[in-house]
Amino acid sequence: MTNAPKDKPHHLGHRDRVRQRFIKAGAEGLADYELLEVILFSAIPRRDVKPLAKELIATFGTLGKVITASVSELEQVKGISTNTAVLIKTIQAAALHMLGENMAERPVLSSWQALLDYLHLAMAYEKNEQFRILFLNRRNELLLDEVQQRGTVDHAPVYPREIVKKSLEVGATAIILVHNHPTGDPEPSDADIRMTKDIIRALAPLDITVHDHLIVGKGGTSSFKSQGLI
Repeated sequence: MTNAPKDKPHHLGHRDRVRQRFIKAGAEGLADYELLEVILFSAIPRRDVKPLAKELIATFGTLGKVITASVSELEQVKGISTNTAVLIKTIQAAALHMLGENMAERPVLSSWQALLDYLHLAMAYEKNEQFRILFLNRRNELLLDEVQQRGTVDHAPVYPREIVKKSLEVGATAIILVHNHPTGDPEPSDADIRMTKDIIRALAPLDITVHDHLIVGKGGTSSFKSQGLI
């Protein structure tokens, strides 16, 4: 007597349905946790990952915060291995690469939204302050995107002398200053304003222009130029 074939695990049928919806409708056809499921399908082939996807969203708050969480933070969630955490982080890395390519294809000042999207993904959810500089040539094309300093939760040291040195080294004729506020509020502080003026004064004798100083936070991005501070 032969045994009746075992039913296929229910989560396999669920995976097929989610994949087909993604193929037909793209990201717009899926909830955030379902998009996360699609990512987890590759890392965890023999489990129902729907509860895990929902747990990740509940833990971090949004899909974006899941993707931008660190490997160590992701590993704190039960069921997330190092391999799975690295796969999730690869999504952020790929997105940054694509946005960076889009930004590099034309002058930065004429692809402003691409720049803001790139900086938000790269910096908005960082736990500590970063101070980065975009070095530009005479056509305002990107020569170098460099994180100059990494600091604490509310401070990253900035040295105008180092900015001058690097600008000359790469042949920049203009720069854009960028840093993040881990608190989420992108509004500039008095210290931010003073520091920006110090950098402008240091670069002025060399005819190197500071186009803008952008502050990135979870709540958006503020621009010194738009606020009349430059």
